[in-house]
Amino acid sequence: MRTIDRMGKIAGTITLPGDKSISHRAAFLGALSREGVRVDNFSSGADCASTLKCLSQFGCRVVREDGMVSISGGEEFLDPRGVLDAGNSGTTARLMTGLLAGIPGFFAVISGDESLRLRPMARVVRPLQAMGARIDGCEGGERLPLAIRGARLSGGEHSPSVASAQVKTALLLAGLSASGSTTVNERRLTRDHTEIMLDFLEVPHHREDLSITVYPCNQVPGGNWTIPGDFSAASFWIVAGALCSERGLKIEDTGMNPTRTGALRVLERMGLNPEVRNLRTWGGENVADLFVRTSLLRGTVIEAEEIPSLVDELPILALAATQAQGITEVRGARELRFKECDRIHAVAEGLSALGADIREQDDGWIIKGPCRLHGAKVRSYDDHRIVMTLSIASLVSEGEITIDDTSSVAISDPGFFENIEKVKGRHAA
Repeated sequence: MRTIDRMGKIAGTITLPGDKSISHRAAFLGALSREGVRVDNFSSGADCASTLKCLSQFGCRVVREDGMVSISGGEEFLDPRGVLDAGNSGTTARLMTGLLAGIPGFFAVISGDESLRLRPMARVVRPLQAMGARIDGCEGGERLPLAIRGARLSGGEHSPSVASAQVKTALLLAGLSASGSTTVNERRLTRDHTEIMLDFLEVPHHREDLSITVYPCNQVPGGNWTIPGDFSAASFWIVAGALCSERGLKIEDTGMNPTRTGALRVLERMGLNPEVRNLRTWGGENVADLFVRTSLLRGTVIEAEEIPSLVDELPILALAATQAQGITEVRGARELRFKECDRIHAVAEGLSALGADIREQDDGWIIKGPCRLHGAKVRSYDDHRIVMTLSIASLVSEGEITIDDTSSVAISDPGFFENIEKVKGRHAA
């Protein structure tokens, strides 16, 4: 349990953890490379630690020193002793399923914590089975744990039923060890970190519109680069700055991949005017320093086609909407019900308890602002995005906010509360 006082004005500089999505992908591609990859600013979160632990269990060489991580694979993967525990990480479980499904003779069982065992896996399992994968699990592969017996896969063309970068990447990883080309056709463009990394490492592939094709690749080339700061983590501070930083808040080394920055585009049309400074490229990814300050926000409509570029940022956007003038509607976001918790419900419950005018819909919310928020005791549902959203709400609440359990922030941003202490009550940048 943690009680957070009203923070007042904030200012200063925020340093972000390395991007979680990019860190996962670097690790899995490193596992397919004898030369290996070496990345600085690897995510400090528990989710990526789960990935590294699993890779080491089946014979990959993993070295971690401060923020640097190197990962390489050997001649062959070894059957792990014991279950591969993905912890709370859906990315670990889904991408690892794709990686291991195409390794002939390999056997492993993948599981996770109670929350992860409830999350949908069929979206990955079914297309892999269509490629020839031998995967079984709870409810026929709908849920973890999954038992995987590696097989020679056939590749093919796939059109996933959901717009999911995790599904796309799992199929591409499987395709690298298939007997023919593998094409993934997306319904909507999802985060393209995998494609950028394939470009950077010079892995044979082809991109055209919403389709990407990979070809059999016995050895992924190695590489070295620095991982940008996690935009999802940055989004909480962007909103914090927009609400309560008259003198400004600087967010350093932020990943600016256009497939991830949908939340910034939404906030701009709500009235935020961020400064993008020192734009450059790390490992093929755009990186910049952001400078934000207090802004008068107005309501907006977030439509279904925008959701893939901001799905993880929707909880903090909901908080921003409670302080905006007018009505904000979020539509087409039913995927939020299948995250670490039912985030549509958790956000509505938490912000309502603080005094927000928010109505839960099947696929989003209707939020009327601006609202005067007050203190309350609220539930986190053991979800890091909910914890961080309710914590940032203390910027504009008129009393203490007590959150039942904040330990889940370690999943993505272990330094989150340290950053709060660093910037709160400051009046100069």
